[in-house]
Amino acid sequence: MALLLAAALVAVYIAWVVAGPWLLERRRDRLRAKPLPARWRAILDRRVPYLHRVPPALRRELEGHVQVFLDAKQFIGCAGFEVTDEVRLVIAAQACLLVLGRRGEPFPKARDILVYPGAFAVERVEGAGIPGLLHESRTTRSGESWTHGQVVISWEDAAAGAANPDDGANVVIHEFAHQLDQWKGHANGAPWLGRRDRYPRWSAVMHHEYARLRQQAAYGEPALLHFYGTTSPAEFFAVASEAFFERAREMAALHPLLYGELRSLYRVDPAAW
Repeated sequence: MALLLAAALVAVYIAWVVAGPWLLERRRDRLRAKPLPARWRAILDRRVPYLHRVPPALRRELEGHVQVFLDAKQFIGCAGFEVTDEVRLVIAAQACLLVLGRRGEPFPKARDILVYPGAFAVERVEGAGIPGLLHESRTTRSGESWTHGQVVISWEDAAAGAANPDDGANVVIHEFAHQLDQWKGHANGAPWLGRRDRYPRWSAVMHHEYARLRQQAAYGEPALLHFYGTTSPAEFFAVASEAFFERAREMAALHPLLYGELRSLYRVDPAAW
């Protein structure tokens, strides 16, 4: 009897391993095909004006991604914050701009979205350059992306980024660009491009543009990209992604090679919208 039960359990497990991914994709396909509820669409039209410029076919695709995103991710309110449908939709819609043209679950490694009411404090303990001596620091953040499956977002900043779609500052786009960059376990400004032979050109363009931004910052010159992008190649990629979606025409004119690399990565051309 025990052997029969064990054999049955093994059979069930094997069936799930074989059929599980197929069933999950079928579920995602059904979610993508469902029309977005009218109440949800009204929230997006009011709170995310950027979507008004997205072409109709891409808007429908985005709404499908949003429904898969909301089904797959857990939203957790922090510091007493209540997560509502409005909060979930506004964050999901901005994040899903980065995965238009892709199948599968958006950001599969991101499982939990932690939402604070506003900017939150982060404490770090780091080496101070002297053996055995540690330094504690406390900084205020509007967002963070962690390699083990969490994205942390300030709702105040997420809502402000959605309300002003032309300033090149968007914390949701920034942090989910980090998620794309962290696909291999760490962020270094090189997300998966689809083919390995694309990396030499990507690296050359990103290195040139990163050095250019650092020079602009050093000499106090005006720049399209926020100077926070000089912090590291990973931050440069996230900052460039913000500008790609929110200041696309300016980037295409001032940084055509950078725009071209990001257009290939994101598979959309927002300068044409």
